[in-house]
Amino acid sequence: MRNILARGNREVLEQFAWSNVLLAFDYDGTLAPIVPSPDRAAMRAATRALLEKLSRYYPYIVVSGRARSDVLKRVHGTGVLEVLGNHGAESSRTQDRFLSVVGGWRPVLHKHLGHLKGVVVEDKGYSLTIHYRRSREKKKARAMILRTVAMLGDVRVIGGLQVINVVPAGAPHKGLALDRERTRLRCDTAVYVGDDETDEDVFMLKQSGRLLTIRVGAKRSSLAAYCIPDQKDIDELLRALIVLRQDSRRRVVHRHETRG
Repeated sequence: MRNILARGNREVLEQFAWSNVLLAFDYDGTLAPIVPSPDRAAMRAATRALLEKLSRYYPYIVVSGRARSDVLKRVHGTGVLEVLGNHGAESSRTQDRFLSVVGGWRPVLHKHLGHLKGVVVEDKGYSLTIHYRRSREKKKARAMILRTVAMLGDVRVIGGLQVINVVPAGAPHKGLALDRERTRLRCDTAVYVGDDETDEDVFMLKQSGRLLTIRVGAKRSSLAAYCIPDQKDIDELLRALIVLRQDSRRRVVHRHETRG
């Protein structure tokens, strides 16, 4: 997997930065470091400042597995145009039909998983995330979770780092959600940065020349075209995008002055 920050790949980033592009980022593990307690996940001050500056040059959105209201609080003041929560299923225009579907799952999960120590069901309204990080018997816990989820019927199961996400089968995934936002905002291209299995729904899209996919951390099995080595490198990527857009504007001004 090629490092998008390497000098030899700068031209690729430049082509997208100079286009009518929508930037999109996952939150946990991308804009914010992964932490043991999800409630404490926060962006570094430098990342927050860079995002605020970035928003002056590009439209940017966040696509997260978290509930939309949760992410909104964490990115408030950074100039974000839209937040898509619940793996793309929840936006500012989301219909509430998925709420009742997810609501019907809760009694089943409580009945079959409520006795398992270290297993926590996080209810995000439009989806559920079942955490088993604190279980002392992770293999058994995961197996039981998957058996229980199979009882729910037509659902989409998304893996993660010691979590299992359950989403209504008809809900849009991150890839569909990103495509819809790009169309709605009338952008020709998009750049997406993510780090987890849920982001593969974007990475798998075949849109040559229109979508640049970047994974946080190289992984052979990932379908992302490029990577940045580590989460802390998100700041370098944001700086590069800002500089490239500044350069493109200077060139436009210079071209007009020369013609004049």
